[in-house]
Amino acid sequence: MRKITLPGVSLLCVVSGNSWAVNDPQDIRIGGFEFTPTLIVRESYDDNYRGLSDNEQASWVTGINPTFLLGTGNRNSEYELEYSFNSDIFHSDSEASNTDHHLNLRSVMEFNSRNRLSWGLGYHRVEETADTEDITENDKYSSAIARAAYRFGAQTARNQLEFGTHYERRRYHNSGNLNASEERDSLMFNSIWFHRLGARTRSLVEVRHTDHDYKLSSALRDSTNMALLGGATWDATAKTSGSIKVGAERKDFDSNQRKDFTSPMWEANATWKPRSYSAFKLTSRRAFDEGDDGASTINDWTTLASWEHDWTSRIATELNYRFSDREYEGINRDDERTSYGAGVIWSPDRWIDVKLSYLRTENDSSLSSESYDRNVYLLSFDLSL
Repeated sequence: MRKITLPGVSLLCVVSGNSWAVNDPQDIRIGGFEFTPTLIVRESYDDNYRGLSDNEQASWVTGINPTFLLGTGNRNSEYELEYSFNSDIFHSDSEASNTDHHLNLRSVMEFNSRNRLSWGLGYHRVEETADTEDITENDKYSSAIARAAYRFGAQTARNQLEFGTHYERRRYHNSGNLNASEERDSLMFNSIWFHRLGARTRSLVEVRHTDHDYKLSSALRDSTNMALLGGATWDATAKTSGSIKVGAERKDFDSNQRKDFTSPMWEANATWKPRSYSAFKLTSRRAFDEGDDGASTINDWTTLASWEHDWTSRIATELNYRFSDREYEGINRDDERTSYGAGVIWSPDRWIDVKLSYLRTENDSSLSSESYDRNVYLLSFDLSL
């Protein structure tokens, strides 16, 4: 049984929201390629899809989400090309209806036992209905991404070095100049030193440098982020795996009209599987996010906990809890967002999953106009070959 992802997870700023996994999708062989199509059809009821403090807007939402995956590879390299679109039809508000597009090319190349390169290209065209700049118009943006990471050192070596880069170009497509101040190019470089402490445990030290270049000069948000992190990564037993990085991050603005900030920073994730059919997962992150709604930057602390359990070969459940504390630096705003949900999945056959789930989000903001509650009820069908 594969894991459940609760509806509306995109509300929590997690990638791949509103997606579920079919138990065992089969592929079609086309020459030297493997083609794997899947389809998600869902119906949900969202009682506050704009995330408003009052005069909430509710709607039934029909979703269609096909994914097409093309893969190939050999002993030393693997390649994947994936395209998906996610269409949401809001029956009470045609202006909120939208279709997101996602295109990704990924590759892992192992030249020999000591040299390994992973890279990827992506393009995403997205619309969001909640936490928007204008409550009558979706936030519409595209994101072009290029990334690469080169690692030197054999898996059994005492030391390994990794050098990576990540570029993102974000542009908005709203009417007029709406969200023009959010358009930016971001370029990150990092270096990581791994040192083997045991057969499956390594310590690490990472240095990270990111430049943010905003298209609108009057936004005064051009800045440089520097982070120094130390920690460990482990897969010590069949029951436990994870990683933790702890350190500090500094954000320096090019403009002397913006205050610079320094803050503790961490990134952690852990999975504990007391049984093969049960898994507890914990993820936590504290870091600077780019500013929004006039803020210089957002000091974000987010923790997500989940429990996934297979009761039988056909029935599984998941419980999720998430807490976020977002401090909007430069303006008088502090949000505490709590989300919790539950889902059950029934798999009558290998090629179909039927899911029923619920998600509640509560945003408690120091600005009363930004506080809201939101409930999403969802029934979905995941289909594959």
